[in-house]
Amino acid sequence: MSLTRRNLLKLVGQGSAAAGMVSLSGCTGAVQSDGAFAWSDQAKAIRSRIVPPSFPDTTLSIAELGAKPGKGHNVGPQIKQAIEQLSAKGGGKVVVPAGEYYTGPVHLLSNINLHIEEGATLHFIPDPELYKPYVFTRWEGTELMGYSPLIYAFEQTNVAVTGKGTLEGGGSPQHWWPWKGKWKAAKWGDDPVENQKFTRDVLRQMGEDNVPVSERVFEENYLRPPFIQPYRCKNVLIEGVTIKNSPFWLVNPVLCENVTVRAVHCDSHGPNSDGCDPESCKDVLIEDCLFNTGDDCIAIKSGRNGDGRRVATPCENILINECKMAAGHGGVVIGSEISGGVRNLYAQHCEMSSPDLDRGIRIKTNSIRGGHLQNLNYRYLRIGKVKDAIVINFYYEEGDVGQFMPKLEAITIDNLHVVEAKRAFMMRGYPHTPITGVTLKNITFESVDKPSVIENVADVTQQNITVNGKPYAI
Repeated sequence: MSLTRRNLLKLVGQGSAAAGMVSLSGCTGAVQSDGAFAWSDQAKAIRSRIVPPSFPDTTLSIAELGAKPGKGHNVGPQIKQAIEQLSAKGGGKVVVPAGEYYTGPVHLLSNINLHIEEGATLHFIPDPELYKPYVFTRWEGTELMGYSPLIYAFEQTNVAVTGKGTLEGGGSPQHWWPWKGKWKAAKWGDDPVENQKFTRDVLRQMGEDNVPVSERVFEENYLRPPFIQPYRCKNVLIEGVTIKNSPFWLVNPVLCENVTVRAVHCDSHGPNSDGCDPESCKDVLIEDCLFNTGDDCIAIKSGRNGDGRRVATPCENILINECKMAAGHGGVVIGSEISGGVRNLYAQHCEMSSPDLDRGIRIKTNSIRGGHLQNLNYRYLRIGKVKDAIVINFYYEEGDVGQFMPKLEAITIDNLHVVEAKRAFMMRGYPHTPITGVTLKNITFESVDKPSVIENVADVTQQNITVNGKPYAI
């Protein structure tokens, strides 16, 4: 059975052993159907501001311009022509009709909706040379001139990717993914010659040294491109599509404002296959999406280390509603590229469950990343099966070797129900900078195997927490 949104809901209800799902029926804090953000005046104000872009009624199918389905045809020129023709007329919908089409990168312009019809699959040819010339992009929180994202828009207004069709990224053990290098699920052996560390380490040092972004160019570049990356755009909509086998992160808006990601099915199990990673964005709605990924399902980010502090733009005003998380490193995650900070997050009515789900709610940073994390709110979340349910970790990757201490303020988790977890909590602060500013209330863990890990936690407000049927306190 393929993991469609409908099948996931069915499995959650039935407790399918084959999928490793656990029934969530009867959990407290059940998902509410209204989806309203009647949470606070601030949450309601954010929701009222997020309005998807609208487009002129003009429609142009790439088939009208001679695009042909099949592996032997690159329809990139026809997509580019359709975008430019509609843009010259004020915008509209570029249609990819039913069929199997193959292309290189797609660059959207203002007032363009790239629409993938039901029954259509747009394959992105996994030839790195097609994704040149390099563009202004961000890779793991550091800006550079790098491979074009598969779908890209730079400083545009009113852009969309919609439809019930499929976007196929071409990532595989033969293409793109081996550039990760050593990876626990690798099928290509350890440390191939084409390995991202040869580019990544130099790029990160450039970020620390404030090398101009225009000079961050690599002849030997092994940094895989994200799938969909609008950059410095306003009024963005990603809706309805299924995204498969991404080279890198799937949906990655950067420095954008007014972003809606709705009813998207993310299905990619390669290295760093994060589902939706808004970076340094303002006013973002992620709603009714299904995540079945090889890395974090949703990860809120704002730049890495010195380069993130140079850009100095938090990710703020993020609403997450009624999403489903299956496999992934984390369900709703903050970090680790979080040097610009994050504020005003409201995540509600989400369901997570899988033996391959490592963490439910996760905050990951360290004293090189730093970041001021404030007003993060989670409520009415249900987790079927997970390894670590709630994780706040200041020792992620490099640990405590920097000068930029993380700061947590007003973090609230309310009405969380977990059916099965290996550990309820994994909270690790520093002796000199303990975890503070956290409120936990109305949290139930039905079955937990191992004791929690609690280190250097100084200020946690607790109310009505039970683990294995007994009252619990950190």
